[in-house]
Amino acid sequence: MKLPYFQVDAFTSRPFAGNPAGVCLLDHWLPDSLLQAIASENNLSETAFLVPRGSDFELRWFTPKIEVDLCGHATLASAFVLFNQYQAIGDVVRFQSRRSGLLTVARRGDMLELDFPSRPPEPCRAPDRLVPALGAQPAEILRARDYLCVFENEAEIRALQPLFAELAALDLHATIVTAPGTDCDFVSRFFAPAAGIDEDPVTGSAHCTLIPYWSRRLGKTRLSARQVSRRGGELFCRDAGERVGIGGHAVLHIRGEIHIPDTV
Repeated sequence: MKLPYFQVDAFTSRPFAGNPAGVCLLDHWLPDSLLQAIASENNLSETAFLVPRGSDFELRWFTPKIEVDLCGHATLASAFVLFNQYQAIGDVVRFQSRRSGLLTVARRGDMLELDFPSRPPEPCRAPDRLVPALGAQPAEILRARDYLCVFENEAEIRALQPLFAELAALDLHATIVTAPGTDCDFVSRFFAPAAGIDEDPVTGSAHCTLIPYWSRRLGKTRLSARQVSRRGGELFCRDAGERVGIGGHAVLHIRGEIHIPDTV
């Protein structure tokens, strides 16, 4: 069995930056164990799997370790492949996800914009091990799907050297750290060691929480963001109430096939 496969750098307009995502097109769903094995072999933060359903596509995402409920950069990469390699008709592609409902990606000039659910954070009492794991005291700690730790400035975010084993033991999916940016509205980093990703290069799903937080704090609905990981990435954000728009660019890196032996 041969499966069409692409690797796309998402949330960047230049190669070897942003967040690399695998995109694998299927005719039908394969066993979950095989999807997980492919994602583990790819060893990217996420591999997306797509199955056509009429004019829509069913979409799932796997880290090297687990299936996740929502992934921004691999959704952006999937739409990029459909628009540029398969000549998708129109300016919007529709994805049906199992745990996050309908997701769409629209062409906006040379940029793609995700339409994702908003996940506003709420203040919380931090678990005892969170601050020691980060190695620095945030000014504010909130939670949604993930912990959101707000710092005073970008330099603090860049300087963090967290203890990943300690973060992996927390009760939520991941930890987002954020602060005002020096040349954008806000910056962030994203740590998800429990999902097999110590630090994700650029995380679209984190912005489902970051956008409503910074929109409320800054009093604006359109924001520019950077994820200041080693690879780095740019995001163009829009607060639309119960939904958020997360825009970005993408660059094709690999096109090929995955070979699955008949004995597997």
